[in-house]
Amino acid sequence: MTDKFPLRATFWRVVAGLILLAGVYALYVRVTEGLGAVSNLSDRFPWGLWVGFDVVTGVGLAAGGFTICAVAHIFNIHRYEPLTRPAILTAFLGYVTVIVSLLIDLGKPWNIWHPLIMGNYHSALFEVAMCVMFYTTILFFEFSSSAAAKYRHIKPVGVYHKLVNKLIVPIMIAGVVLSTLHQSSLGSLFLIVPTRMHPLWYSTWLPVWFYISAIAVGFSMVTFEAYMSSRGMDHKLKFSLLSEIMRITGVLLVILFFGKMVEFGIDGKFALLAVPETETYMWWLETIIGVFLPVVLIFSPKAKTSRTWLFVAATLTVFGFLFNRLNVSITSIAKSAGVSYFPSFMEASLTAMLVTLNIIAFVWISKHFDLFGHHAEEGAH
Repeated sequence: MTDKFPLRATFWRVVAGLILLAGVYALYVRVTEGLGAVSNLSDRFPWGLWVGFDVVTGVGLAAGGFTICAVAHIFNIHRYEPLTRPAILTAFLGYVTVIVSLLIDLGKPWNIWHPLIMGNYHSALFEVAMCVMFYTTILFFEFSSSAAAKYRHIKPVGVYHKLVNKLIVPIMIAGVVLSTLHQSSLGSLFLIVPTRMHPLWYSTWLPVWFYISAIAVGFSMVTFEAYMSSRGMDHKLKFSLLSEIMRITGVLLVILFFGKMVEFGIDGKFALLAVPETETYMWWLETIIGVFLPVVLIFSPKAKTSRTWLFVAATLTVFGFLFNRLNVSITSIAKSAGVSYFPSFMEASLTAMLVTLNIIAFVWISKHFDLFGHHAEEGAH
């Protein structure tokens, strides 16, 4: 029997609807009354949730697109190709969300085009802005090539599909280069405030730490998304591929942790790990959740056979990454700013709305284009 009510209310649809309503109202207030009416930002603390989560964290969480493309198409390990389409779609939606977040956060969003003709060419922020703009365009070409395959019987679409397919390798190489530049440059943004950041997070190696952690969380997001979409949309996936990339994630997390420990030893920071203050507790929280627990799970025998075990490891890695980026962009600067900051309800509403729209777009596109049809299930509990 056909479903006469395809839009019937379910618990999660009601929750999503409420989030969207709250977000739309907050956006209306933001546009009509300005930043001060919706946020707890100030001149002393101008970067909050919208930059710390939506941009600094969001760019990293979208790193699965360039990591999987690099492995499958540049290093020619073709068995990873089944993971490329959903990874590219996730990355594209993530970068679109980052751009929308910037438009919301900017005091004068209509001036967002200014860097194109009047940029500070020595600024890390200018480099990030340009790379994000160009890489989002590249992600559009990468995904539209796959999407156009469904309608290639229409002549203009077919011509476009063939043209992009001929150029897809150099397009992907350009995407990997641009991602490498701005994933590391996000860390460079904080190098100009050494006296304002807490020493547990300030490091001249921040660009390197940001890049390594982006690769690690990129693989974890691919695993997280594959597991969740397989449960929600009933598609099959290659467990062995996810197990392999999560083992790479585990190695990267170990390298990242020991690299930071060497730096702590050189700079004499180990004593800070025992200081009873909020910053110390937050550092230990991100390290335990984002390094210790995932590494133990990834290299346990169960991770080789259990999809759920692998999913938990990926989820912990993502949350650890989230805590790290929020700590770098918010926690580490809070004390020196001399003001307390906590996101307002409307700030959180706008962020939640963008995340919800991301999920809705992913589900809709997945249902209308062949993202997972070429996957095959392998022995996993």
